[in-house]
Amino acid sequence: MVPLPFPLLLIFPAIAIDLLMRKVRDTDGKLRQVGHSVILGGAFLAQALRNGWFWAGVPLMALSFYSLLVLLSWQPISFVIPASALSYVVGTLGAKYILREDVSPARWIGVVLVCAGVALVAAG
Repeated sequence: MVPLPFPLLLIFPAIAIDLLMRKVRDTDGKLRQVGHSVILGGAFLAQALRNGWFWAGVPLMALSFYSLLVLLSWQPISFVIPASALSYVVGTLGAKYILREDVSPARWIGVVLVCAGVALVAAG
């Protein structure tokens, strides 16, 4: 049996990272429209490293990765990876209610299908 916090620690940091990356993109308009030469030249990286939202995401990525490793030591990969797909569900809810994005009916159908798939894997 997997303790409840670890699946949550796998899903919620991943969602927080997505939300923070959106915040980085929205706070610094220059990050939105950069060409390949800027990325390859290092200006993009330098600009990202100066953004506080970027640094807020780094520990969350480490926490999410550590949680994944712990879960993989407790459960088979055939369960852990589909269960981590629940981050798509939480991400869609975050997009709708935190970021106030419009979510299409097709995307909601996808969320329901992901939930059904995770339920099938968990039942099997």
